[in-house]
Amino acid sequence: MDPRLLEILRCPATRQPLRLASSGELAALNRMLAEGRAVPATGGGPASTLAAALLTADGQRAYRIEDGIPVLLPEEAIVLREPLAR
Repeated sequence: MDPRLLEILRCPATRQPLRLASSGELAALNRMLAEGRAVPATGGGPASTLAAALLTADGQRAYRIEDGIPVLLPEEAIVLREPLAR
C-alpha cells in the first residue's frame, strides 16, 4: 500500500490513524477471528480469514483490504475484544 495513502487514512469510527498489519499481526488477528476474540462490528457471524488488513493505532479495530483496496466502512470493521499489541 502506498505510504502516502497510509499517512492520510483514518478509522471512520474513531478517527485514529491506520497502519498496515504486519504478517505476525495478521496471523494473530486471524487466530482471534477463529477463536471468536475478534468479531465483525455488526455482530454478525465470524469474518473470513484476512489476507491483508489495516489496524487502528490502539489495535482495537481492523479493516480488511481486498484486492489492494481498504474497506473503510464502520459496519465492516472487525472489533478486537482485546487490543492487538504491536
